[in-house]
Amino acid sequence: MSLPDVFALWSSLPMPAILIDGEDRMVEINPAAESYLNLSAKSLRGHSILERLAISAPLEDVFERVRTSRADVYVSEVDLTTGERAPVMCSLQAAPVGDDPHALLITFIPRERGSVLNRAGSVKSAARSAIGMAEMLAHEIKNPLAGIAGAAQLLSMNLTGDDLELTDLIVDETRRVVKLLEQVEQFGNVRPPEQHEVNIHDVLDRARKSVAIGHGAHMRISDDYDPSLPATLGDGDQLTQVFLNLLKNASEATRGAPGEIKLRTYYDHGLRVRGADGKSRALPLQIEVINSGPGIPPEIAGELFEPFVSGRENGTGLGLALVSKIISEHGGWVSVDSKPGRTCFRISLPVAPN
Repeated sequence: MSLPDVFALWSSLPMPAILIDGEDRMVEINPAAESYLNLSAKSLRGHSILERLAISAPLEDVFERVRTSRADVYVSEVDLTTGERAPVMCSLQAAPVGDDPHALLITFIPRERGSVLNRAGSVKSAARSAIGMAEMLAHEIKNPLAGIAGAAQLLSMNLTGDDLELTDLIVDETRRVVKLLEQVEQFGNVRPPEQHEVNIHDVLDRARKSVAIGHGAHMRISDDYDPSLPATLGDGDQLTQVFLNLLKNASEATRGAPGEIKLRTYYDHGLRVRGADGKSRALPLQIEVINSGPGIPPEIAGELFEPFVSGRENGTGLGLALVSKIISEHGGWVSVDSKPGRTCFRISLPVAPN
């Protein structure tokens, strides 16, 4: 491809995109980004993206991970503002560029353009409406399903052979549907977190023991804990649910084949998230759930934490959406770094105040 063709392709990209150098300075800004940010390329070129844009994600950490791993990193649902207008929500992707070990391509996937947004309530309005409707239907459907399952069980008492297999199938399928409906109800009914000091290692051990005798029985689960990690402030039950979901997903990633899950905790003094108000807050507690599965399909990577988005057959797409919702309400941040053979979900949480 000739140089003019490259420039033509860059200019025609419909998605806002910014090219940054090794010092995180903006080198090129495509027309879609100029329009999205309402700023000219000339006013941005040469300036640090960290100083010119306020993005509610630890960009320094994201950039370092991309440069080190040479793999894309997706950050779902961040607030973006230039300081000159109300913040907007988008997802962000950082990717390495060619053979340059330092240059990165930053693309923004717009969400609700022009809306005033809150990171803690970051569920798309359309999805929220769908969940509300599904929650209401779930309550109404569960009762007749229980009756259907009970009737099938009564019929099975006098059946044999193929007929018995059919009634067993009815019972199994109704139970599966009830389980799905309960997940929908759970997503819609998550209460605000009760704030207590929580030892994150106790939470991880509870989730690990539960998964080890169930979904993760075929997986080898190891840990690398920082024993000096201080407590966080949050709801122990809800955080346990977060890691149960992540461990369950990690176990299912290998599709029944043996694999490995690693739990890692550490303290990162420099990790801060800048909110839409321009203020930054420290999120030094890092918890990683790493699995050896095939990786996340690229076509859903940017939407991974949205409700009803799943990479598995028969998946509900609510597990990771619930993870994102709970962690957001705890003032934390969740990210994923995935490539074939290694997928890492990382939760970043604040320290409980003295």
